[in-house]
Amino acid sequence: MKAEPMRTLTISLTAKQSARLQSAIEGGAYASNSEIVRDALRLWEQREELRALELEHLKRAYADGMASGKPVGIEPAEFIRSLKEERRARG
Repeated sequence: MKAEPMRTLTISLTAKQSARLQSAIEGGAYASNSEIVRDALRLWEQREELRALELEHLKRAYADGMASGKPVGIEPAEFIRSLKEERRARG
């Protein structure tokens, strides 16, 4: 696999953020600030992908609910009682 060319960016950090990066490098967890930022971006990309999947799941669940028919009213206390009975029956 051919490595992608790197691009230099300038970023601004608070003193606390900068100190944490330096501490991670000095502690041996990372070799450079760039490595830390790339790792952070990978985590951000994963989180964004997960959010997109969750949103798609919610959209499908909504569509399934809408397609399941007319809503039926329930009494909350009766519903909870039936859940408890069901749970007792399963042991």
